[in-house]
Amino acid sequence: MGSGKSTVGRLLAAQLAWRFADLDDEIERESGLSISQIFAQKGEPAFREIEHQCIERALRSASARNTRLVLSLGGGTFAQPRNVALIRELGAAQRGPGAVVIWLDCATEELLQRCVLMGDRPLFRDEASFRKLYEERLPHYQQADYRVESGGETMRVVERILALGIFGLSAPGRGGGNLSGAPKS
Repeated sequence: MGSGKSTVGRLLAAQLAWRFADLDDEIERESGLSISQIFAQKGEPAFREIEHQCIERALRSASARNTRLVLSLGGGTFAQPRNVALIRELGAAQRGPGAVVIWLDCATEELLQRCVLMGDRPLFRDEASFRKLYEERLPHYQQADYRVESGGETMRVVERILALGIFGLSAPGRGGGNLSGAPKS
């Protein structure tokens, strides 16, 4: 929550010339409700069910179309074991490296500062509950394939992701990959 997944995802997809999808947007489109409304009216279990269905649809659609996809997950998505299994299963069916999960890691204090300014976070209540939720989710985040520091300027985060070398590109100054002016998730 607040790590910059959507913003960085959009910019990364643009740099790679891949399709971008934001899971929260997909959930809202599917349900006709905002994330906060789903939590308030239907509860977290209903939200998690819709979330799972939307992940499956997005990944199956990308696979069927042979489309490369940057999918921005919600803060709790990867903490749900069946979502992790689905991502791994459907990602493994892809040609090439399959699904790659990148954890955008950010200092807790910075996450708190960002989340306080966002009014649409149903699981953000106060600092104590945020810290507890983060600690509960941390072991799940640590299962990602890669960890990238997401503090600071957004384009710098994108550059860090591209520098991993997992997309067949190299960072500026390393023989290719012009990053000027492009956004990512």
